Amino acid sequence: MTDSAGPASGRGDGVSPVFLVGMMGAGKTTIGRQLAAALGREFVDLDQAIEARCGVRVATIFDIEGEAGFRRRETAALDEFTRKPGLVLATGGGAVMAPENQAMLKTRGCVVYLRAGVDELYRRVARDRNRPLLHTPDPRQRLADLVAQRERLYAELADITLDTADQPVSHILQQLLPLLRATQSQEPSC
Repeated sequence: MTDSAGPASGRGDGVSPVFLVGMMGAGKTTIGRQLAAALGREFVDLDQAIEARCGVRVATIFDIEGEAGFRRRETAALDEFTRKPGLVLATGGGAVMAPENQAMLKTRGCVVYLRAGVDELYRRVARDRNRPLLHTPDPRQRLADLVAQRERLYAELADITLDTADQPVSHILQQLLPLLRATQSQEPSC
């Protein structure tokens, strides 16, 4: 099967890639690593892949190139990694903002939206100095604004939505694994 971008997408073949979307602090990297291990698949954190290529942290890319420069790099990396069959990919929280990224995610794999409320997200990321979008006088309000801006997009893209607040990763995986299996066996979209 091919998508409009060209190479085989892997959708509907039992090894469709799984793309984790959601806000910073929702658990995409932590859950993604364990999900990949449970499925025997490769795991990639998109932000970490960009950092490895650039040799600097995302915050430094933001400082030098601004958010627009980072987003261009993010789109290029997303295009590459969404083409890999069987991959579990944790996207950055803002990756869903660009229409071309939305198209890649929706047409090339199974999208899992990991959701948590603003208070829980803030608790998880408040002390993390590597979150350039939160370098503001009121980071909690900035986080609330980002959730309001992005939540609809996450929900629209999602094949599966799971709440991650107040749950250990093992419980989230117990919910997610059967949903992925059921979705992949019933629908060509996952």
